[in-house]
Amino acid sequence: MDNKIIKGKEAVKMIRDGDTITMTAAGLIGYPEHLVKCLEEQYKEVGAPKGLTLVSGCGHAVWDHRGDSRFAYPGFLKRAIGTHPDAAPPLRKMLENNEVEAYILPQGILNQLFRAIAAKQAGIISKIGLGTYMDPRLEGGMVNDIAKEPLVELMELKGEEWLFYKTFPINVALVRATTADESGNLTIEREALKLQNLEVASAARASNGIVIAQVERVTKNGTLKAKDVVVPGVLVDAIVITENPEEDHRQTPATYYSPYFSGEMRSPFKMVEEHKEKLEPVDIIARRAVFELFPGAIVNIGIGIGAELGPVADIEGISEKIILTVELGVFGGTPAPIPNFGAAFNPDAFISHANMFDFYHAGGLDITFLGAAQVDKVGNVNVSKFGKRIAGTGGFIDISQSTPKVVFCTYFKAKEFEAVVAEEKLKIIKEGRLVKFVEEVDQVSFSGKIATVQEKEVIVITERAVFKLVDGDLTLTEIAPGIDLEKDIFDQMGFKPVVSKDLKQMNARIFKLGRMGIFD
Repeated sequence: MDNKIIKGKEAVKMIRDGDTITMTAAGLIGYPEHLVKCLEEQYKEVGAPKGLTLVSGCGHAVWDHRGDSRFAYPGFLKRAIGTHPDAAPPLRKMLENNEVEAYILPQGILNQLFRAIAAKQAGIISKIGLGTYMDPRLEGGMVNDIAKEPLVELMELKGEEWLFYKTFPINVALVRATTADESGNLTIEREALKLQNLEVASAARASNGIVIAQVERVTKNGTLKAKDVVVPGVLVDAIVITENPEEDHRQTPATYYSPYFSGEMRSPFKMVEEHKEKLEPVDIIARRAVFELFPGAIVNIGIGIGAELGPVADIEGISEKIILTVELGVFGGTPAPIPNFGAAFNPDAFISHANMFDFYHAGGLDITFLGAAQVDKVGNVNVSKFGKRIAGTGGFIDISQSTPKVVFCTYFKAKEFEAVVAEEKLKIIKEGRLVKFVEEVDQVSFSGKIATVQEKEVIVITERAVFKLVDGDLTLTEIAPGIDLEKDIFDQMGFKPVVSKDLKQMNARIFKLGRMGIFD
């Protein structure tokens, strides 16, 4: 193509029926919203392209009509291969209703598969996913009835069990950058993450596919710094300038642009200032969780309650004494909570999505803080599927299986649960309707059996109790002040846990306003 700069509506005409399409994103960070919006509009007008396979290397949505939700039309998709469809409710419901074949893979594995596709390899051999629903002896990553083609195989290599994740062709890659030159060289100076731009572009090229880039601006050839280019122009077939960047090229869902998220500048101010007048249950969980940290720890925090750890660490003044990471490829700084989750305030370094999971898979973390929707008596955790609801796992499996210390942060019960902290004690105002500690989880996202064999340290922190996995049993080790053991804990669980002989009360500092003095 002599002139690579074209309109979005022209670019999406290059996509054919039955194509496998992927894009760069984490939530809506880096998501080529303008291109996908053009594709949606074309499908609504002419019913083409149809029968697509959508590959989402992260949760590409934020619980509204944007992102992957734009693919939620009958016939638009044949198959969805992703990690976290819960963030795109209209599409998620189609998966649950067997209107689209659904496969949920570990986020790290899926992003590493792009590199394997780019190198024309047969797949990836990994232990990530053994003992979980990824294991073909359970579900093999197929999460609805019409998903039939095995994408994961169990194999034995040198006397050990491994999973083999198969590659597949990528026909279309939609990438996003800040700036393109006329040849299609791309830079990401204003973006909040590095993501997997090069990986998906290379995968499409290796599959004889096409690469379409959404950018904010175009510059003359020869004006970009060569070391700043993340995707060389030889890989890019078309360049589309975003027509409404404040809507369709936002840095994060909540922020159009901040130089403190992109790493262009460092703010002299904290992301969060301490101003709370009272403590909520979520504060209790996050404040208890920071007691598991130690100076020099390399830490990952997940979405949900775990993300509240970053602001607490910032308030406690310990952020500079630990290394916080975000699975999307960020080292250092303060990871941002929802609605900016995925980005970090004053980060130290960015690497690609796939490279971050190389680091995680190799045991680079000391500790991770993750969410939990269901926990059972042998330490299995479910975050991925509840009855028909297909939530997905994101990077949960990759991180939880490869980190020596895993801390799950969750409310004790859900649905209408209310509690307050009064007189430095926890008081339950209204008990939740949904039991989270169950006899058996609906789906195994984290295997207590595998964790026990690996001698992994596993802790579950709630607002009223703390549990540890001890010799294969979930064991109660701490309760909050003001909590009745029988009424508030045992009576609210689907099973009676083992109780530690050293059962104690949670640290009193957690229930007092102000800094707790961690590391003092």
